[in-house]
Amino acid sequence: MWVVKIGGSLSRDPLLQTWLRELNELGGGRVVIVPGGGGFADQVREHQAVWRFDDLAAHNMAVLAMAQHALMMQGLCRRLVVAATEPQIRQALHAGRTAVWAPFGLLRQEADTLTSWDVTSDSLAAWLANRLNAERLMIVKSCAVDSECSVAQLAEKGVLDKRFAELTREASYPLDILNKNDWPCVRELLLNAVVS
Repeated sequence: MWVVKIGGSLSRDPLLQTWLRELNELGGGRVVIVPGGGGFADQVREHQAVWRFDDLAAHNMAVLAMAQHALMMQGLCRRLVVAATEPQIRQALHAGRTAVWAPFGLLRQEADTLTSWDVTSDSLAAWLANRLNAERLMIVKSCAVDSECSVAQLAEKGVLDKRFAELTREASYPLDILNKNDWPCVRELLLNAVVS
């Protein structure tokens, strides 16, 4: 099973449909898409700046932003299955479909290690990959990604969030940090995985 996080920055990009189509057609039965919060999460940041509510509330609102983006993705590609729990994810994959994670289970009543802006949907994708014992984690970004940079360096540059390196430090899966234009490479990887 592969976890593919699609950055929220693609929420208004025509390439989003290309990614969804490819992951749906070639990733059925083995891909879980993690949506970024996109413009929905940007609204959370803007409202927090105005109203100064705490990071616990902001975390819960950002989780709902990810869920909204998941629903939008399914609206763009109806064959995708929105799945909120691990059993729902596994059921979708078992049926040969591509799942899109709506992380309602990460709503919190009390603050914990996930409830700060140091943890974005990138780290939540790593958290899910760890929970699901994923075979691969891909993080798709709109910005340029220097393949020579380490995860820590990408975090320093703001490409990844501050907790991502910690959550992937002992990961047994390959980790790919990709630009949105790298979908042909992902297509090739998926096709080769089918053959092997």
